[in-house]
Amino acid sequence: MQHDLFTTEHKADYLEELFQAYFDCRKNKRNTINALKFEHHFEEEIFRLHEEIISGRYEPKRSIAFIVNQPVQREIFAADFRDRVVHHFIIGKLNGLFEHQFIQDSYACRVGKGTHYGIRRIDEFIKECSGVYTRDCYILKLDIEGFFLNINKGFLIEMLKSFLDKKYSFNDREFVLSLIKKVVMNNPATNCIIKGRKSDWDGLPKNKSLFNSPKGCGLPIGNFTSQVFANFYMDKFDHFIKARLGLKYYGRYVDDFIIVHEDKMYLKSLIKQISDFLQNELHLTLHPKKIYLQHYSKGVPFLGTIIKPGRIYIGKRTKSNFYQAIQKQNAVVLHNKPTKEEQLRFQSSMNSYLGIMKHYNTYKLRKRMLWKNLSSYWWNHVYLSGGYAKFVLKKKGGK
Repeated sequence: MQHDLFTTEHKADYLEELFQAYFDCRKNKRNTINALKFEHHFEEEIFRLHEEIISGRYEPKRSIAFIVNQPVQREIFAADFRDRVVHHFIIGKLNGLFEHQFIQDSYACRVGKGTHYGIRRIDEFIKECSGVYTRDCYILKLDIEGFFLNINKGFLIEMLKSFLDKKYSFNDREFVLSLIKKVVMNNPATNCIIKGRKSDWDGLPKNKSLFNSPKGCGLPIGNFTSQVFANFYMDKFDHFIKARLGLKYYGRYVDDFIIVHEDKMYLKSLIKQISDFLQNELHLTLHPKKIYLQHYSKGVPFLGTIIKPGRIYIGKRTKSNFYQAIQKQNAVVLHNKPTKEEQLRFQSSMNSYLGIMKHYNTYKLRKRMLWKNLSSYWWNHVYLSGGYAKFVLKKKGGK
């Protein structure tokens, strides 16, 4: 539908915002085929996208569906690059308002509040609640079953509409909501390209695939809007925990959340309250097999780490993935000298793991894994800097 309320100023603002969305989007997505195609004539593409949006003719294109196996087997739907630009455009209009509403301790997809921040906060909660490890406290860790695939899209739209009515003060609210609806209600499972083989889905439980999600439910994992809207969807639950239940030591990353308290029986009593709220208010189900209730001294797994009193270790899955990445790089130099491109891929892969691990108590682990497992051929091309913190490529003829 044509949005007649658009003034010349509106149109100019949207064009500027679309350009900014494009620049934000391309930071991490410049090597895919449709990203390169879009970038080749990006000004023309943005003007065309702008015209489609303001005329109401914009419709999402086909996504690419594929399976990743690290860190766990998961189904991903990658939106077309132009649709990614629209996702950034939408979130750019809403994120500031979301930030005013979100609690401090929701950690997903927020600037300065990612995984490392969340891990440190939970560590601080345990330290404070236990009086610096001098008194008892307990940790309740819970998870939501099939979270992304069971988000009710109609309910999410109603929540967003209510939020816009209360918080969005600009006169293009109807336009923003109509664009949100097109993105949220789009079901990429009905219009996608399968990348890889259908057998890649073997071993993936049916309740973890968008192809089998309940009618009217499911946000595709891999979309920027899915991540942010999922966080918004859970915001009602965050305020229930903080305001209604009055719990001080609480943190959440997507559907993985932790509560720390000195009373074990009280934490146990919370499980049913939490389950009922999720079911009645958000149409979600607490995962019955992922309920963790332990004394803080036992440690708690959270976001790929094990948080123990006074120290934080990397989890077994991350160590295993790092080992597999090393073996993959060893295969590259088994029979041939690595090309410059292969050296850059080695540097990127190894430094991504070292970049995560250096934040925690892993110095001896990094040293042992690299010297024990990395092929000696790689040391002809790289060296370590900053105390096993990162690999640097040697210049021709030496460092």
